[in-house]
Order: sequence, then structure tokens, then C-alpha cells
Amino acid sequence: MPKSNTRKETHVVPNPNGGWDVKQSGATRASRHFDVKADAITYGRDLSKKMKTEFVPHKKDGRIQEKDSHGNDPYPPRG
Repeated sequence: MPKSNTRKETHVVPNPNGGWDVKQSGATRASRHFDVKADAITYGRDLSKKMKTEFVPHKKDGRIQEKDSHGNDPYPPRG
């Protein structure tokens, strides 16, 4: 059986009916809905840390704003 190539990610995405949703990659339903993006970001970042996933907030137009890794980063920075 082939390996799944899906990454574990927590997304903050605009809801088409207004507000913001926090969703896990591959999920059809939101984990939680917020009226204010800042509240969704706070909740999503905390959830991402707990679940050790990549945190991916999106802009209002749906494009990725920034990424923040809370899991096992396969390419940690050299120091």
C-alpha cells in the first residue's frame, strides 16, 4: 500500500459566510468558527502546538499568509 503524502496541518481559513474557520488538513468540517481572525489565529496556533502540526493561516483572499511549524521539522535550521 502506498504511503500517504498528506501533511498534518492546522489551517485558519476565511468562511464564505463570514468570519474565520480553524480546520485540520483533510477535514470537511471546521474544528471551530470565529468572527474575528485574531481569535481564530490564537486558537489555531494553540491547537497546532498541542497536535504538533504545521500552522497555516490564510489571508482573506485564501492565499497562505505564513507558515509556522509546531511538529517534527524535517529540516531544522543549522546553528
